[in-house]
Amino acid sequence: MNNELFVGPQQNVKPEWIDHNGHMNVAFYLVAFDEAIGSLFRFLGLDRKYREIHKVATYCGDFHIRYVRELHEDAPLKITTQLISCDEKRVHLCQSMFHENEGYLAAQSEVIYLHIDLRTKRVGPMEAELFARIKSMCEAHSALPKPSNLGRLIGKPNEING
Repeated sequence: MNNELFVGPQQNVKPEWIDHNGHMNVAFYLVAFDEAIGSLFRFLGLDRKYREIHKVATYCGDFHIRYVRELHEDAPLKITTQLISCDEKRVHLCQSMFHENEGYLAAQSEVIYLHIDLRTKRVGPMEAELFARIKSMCEAHSALPKPSNLGRLIGKPNEING
């Protein structure tokens, strides 16, 4: 697998995503990021068929969004995804959302997904073939620079750093 970031399908900011301030509402950044994650998971084989056959699901264990610059109705989005780390039960990734035409960074997310065995409702290992594909992409992405905001805490910098 090559070391290029995964690029989700092109989408535009929908009219129903616009809030009373005239820009994309914070909740819909998560929707757009989640749709891009769904595309990545389908690409890797973590699709509906896999989930039904193996009686598994993915649950979000943690999701952080950093809002950088506003987006307006019909703005074309480009969302890239970088796998940061993985094991047989978890995938840690970072996404960047750009205004596709103007090129500016609008938001970044950091998320950990858990592989859940639906029979036990507990975190469980992925099938070996799926994990091999995810691990291959993760290893390829490890050659890329890590986003500077990984693991970032919330709050005022002087309160966090003393």
